[in-house]
Amino acid sequence: MGSLLARYRGGIVALCVLLALAVTALVAFRWGASSDDDQPRAATRPSPSPSASGPLTVAQVHEVLLPSVVAIRTTLAGGASSGTGVVANIDGTILTANHVVDGAVSIEVTFADGTKSAATVAAADPSIDIAVLAPETLPAVVVPATLGGAVAVGDDVVAIGHPLGLVDSTTTGVVSALDRSVPVPTGHVLPGLIQFDAAVNPGSSGGPLVNMRGQTVGIVVALANPTDAGTFIGIGFAVPIGAAAGAGEEQPPQR
Repeated sequence: MGSLLARYRGGIVALCVLLALAVTALVAFRWGASSDDDQPRAATRPSPSPSASGPLTVAQVHEVLLPSVVAIRTTLAGGASSGTGVVANIDGTILTANHVVDGAVSIEVTFADGTKSAATVAAADPSIDIAVLAPETLPAVVVPATLGGAVAVGDDVVAIGHPLGLVDSTTTGVVSALDRSVPVPTGHVLPGLIQFDAAVNPGSSGGPLVNMRGQTVGIVVALANPTDAGTFIGIGFAVPIGAAAGAGEEQPPQR
């Protein structure tokens, strides 16, 4: 009798355990379904830092970099011009192409949040066509880009800028070649350039060339065109970010 009672109690306990496991499995399944199907996914928040999980999509690269991209408008003795820049430091320092601001009577930058500010050329290196700008007014939140990262021929890259006045344009392509030397209208030959085929046009100059981890690997400075049209035919050039970030370090600031 005692043995039969013990076996009966053991059966009851086993049944309870099985029921508990079944309920647990059901709850886990329902939570998983709710998380994947019923709840909206969190939007990627703009950030200058690349994802630690691996390569980003082009859309994610755009979202990561856009808060760091600025529009540049310069007043010249004979008119005006425009270009692009990228915030390189928490103090608001901006990297751009030197030809965008060379000879400017005044420079105005517009940050991604709409903040406008006068800016001055803090340093420049015409030999690589890079200038460093110091804005007078900063936005409430300064979002510097993540600088660095190596590229190889065939790597995917993204260019972000304001070509032909079309603000916040994003194009994608690949690195076509490295260490190119290219003559420019000023008479200089720009050495050690990254060649790429993401579309760029006048107004793109000074914008970031970005790898698929959201790192700015170069500053766009030129495009190749055998005609006088000055429009993109599939060959653009960028100064590697290591050289661009060191522009003007051994030169006195320009005033």
